[in-house]
Amino acid sequence: MTTTFHRILLTRMKFIGDVVLTTPLIHTLRDTFPEAYIAYLGDAQAVSLLEHNPYLDEIIPFDFRKNSFIEQLRVASLLRKKKFDLAIDLFCNPRSALLTFATGAPVRVGGDLRGRRKLYTIRIRDDGTPKSAIDFHYQSLKAAGIQPLHHKTEIFLADEEKAEAHKFLKHLGIDVTKRIVAIHPGATWRSKKWLPERFARLSDKISTELNAETILTAGTGDFAEVQSVQKAASQKIKALPVLPLRKLAAVLAQCSVFVTNDCGPMHIAAAVGASTVGIFGPGEDTIWFPYTPEFAGGSPKHIALRKDIPCHPCHLNVCNRPGENYMECMKLLLVEEVFQAVRKRLPEISGQ
Repeated sequence: MTTTFHRILLTRMKFIGDVVLTTPLIHTLRDTFPEAYIAYLGDAQAVSLLEHNPYLDEIIPFDFRKNSFIEQLRVASLLRKKKFDLAIDLFCNPRSALLTFATGAPVRVGGDLRGRRKLYTIRIRDDGTPKSAIDFHYQSLKAAGIQPLHHKTEIFLADEEKAEAHKFLKHLGIDVTKRIVAIHPGATWRSKKWLPERFARLSDKISTELNAETILTAGTGDFAEVQSVQKAASQKIKALPVLPLRKLAAVLAQCSVFVTNDCGPMHIAAAVGASTVGIFGPGEDTIWFPYTPEFAGGSPKHIALRKDIPCHPCHLNVCNRPGENYMECMKLLLVEEVFQAVRKRLPEISGQ
C-alpha cells in the first residue's frame, strides 16, 4: 500500500529534454496524491516549460546565471521552509543532493552514489535492464511505493501563447494556411548533427513536392548550421530567431511535423503534439525517444531514424572514426528516407 504524502518535491535540476521527460511522473504523483502539495525544482530556463501544468502547485526555479553559492543558499532556505515530507531527486549531482537534503524531508529518494548516498533515506541503483529515460526515472517513484500511471510527456500552453505564435509566424511571412514543417539542424554535440546540405535538400523536397511551408528553428550556438542550410537550399527557407522555450513550444505546436537532431527541442515538439522525426547518431533512441508505438504512451505520429553501425552507441560528442568512416551513422541516413518519414506524417497526404 502506498504511503500517503502531503507535501512533495520533485527535482530534475538540469537539461531541457530531461525535464520534459519527467512530466509523466508529475502526472502520476498528482493522480496518486490528489490532495498533496506538489512542487518542482530545476533550472529556471528548463522549468519554464512546466508553467500552466495543472498537476503542479509550485515551480521553484534555480537560476544558474546568478552566483552559484548565493543561489544555492537562497533555494536551500526556501526548500527548508516548505516542510516537504517526500523529496525525489532525479538528477543526483552534488548540488541537487545537497538541496534535497536541505529540505529536511523525512523521505528523500536519490541515487546510491559515492559521496551522496548518505544524503538520501532511500537509495536507488539502476537494475541494469534496458529502459527508456522515463522508465529510468520511474525507478525513483517505485522505490517510494508509487506505481507508474502515465508515460506520455506533456507541455501545457495557454490559448494566448498559441495565438501569439500563430501571429508571430504570419508576421514572418509564413503561410499559416499550409502545413508547416519545422527543421532543427543544430545540436549540442557535433556528432549528433545530420549534414546541413541534406537538411537543405529535404527542405527543397518538402516545399516543392508536398506544397508545405518549411522553417528553420535554432538554439544558441546553431547559427552556423542554420546559415549552411539556407545557403545550400535552392528554395528560400526562413529561419526563426532563437526563441524563449515557451515561445518555441508554442511555435512547434503550430507545426505539422518537426524534423530534428537529437536535442532538447525534439522533446518539446513531441510534448506539444507535433509529429516528430528524430535523427539519431551516437545516442540511443531506445532511451531518448520513447515516443513511438512500442513505448507506453507512444504514437505512430513519431519516428526515430537511425542506422546500425558497429560503433553504435558511441556516446561521443565528436566522431573519432577516420577518413570515409567519419560520421558514418549520419552519412548513411539519406534525404529520401527522412522525406518519406515526413510525408507519411503530413495529415493532408496520409494514406497516399
